[in-house]
Amino acid sequence: MLSSKTAFGQERPFTFLAQTMTIALPDDLKHFIAEHGLFEGFTRDDSPGYVELWAVEDIPQENIAIEMDVYAPRFVAFAGNGGGEVFAFDIAGAVYMIPLIGMEAEQAIRIADSFAEFAETFELDAA
Repeated sequence: MLSSKTAFGQERPFTFLAQTMTIALPDDLKHFIAEHGLFEGFTRDDSPGYVELWAVEDIPQENIAIEMDVYAPRFVAFAGNGGGEVFAFDIAGAVYMIPLIGMEAEQAIRIADSFAEFAETFELDAA
């Protein structure tokens, strides 16, 4: 079985997140990726700034690597900003920005009500 090491050296199977994840990825994320590919670029008005979407199949492993289930268990990260923060969904599908250093659910900043609303800020012509 494939596994990863947590920050504390504990082995964790890659299937862990997928088996315990109660937050489904929104269909609008999957549709956006199917239509536009993995967006990597800036948002309009520099808010929230830079976005790098992760491949859907990489999302469980990325969440395990950053220990979302430990530090922000009500969220599933799906992208990063290259500056020490991740973008994550809550159970309702709203999009939050969460810092990697000092990660905890209380530090989450809501930036959009849905992925579709978030994606409207992407500078697609620059991607």
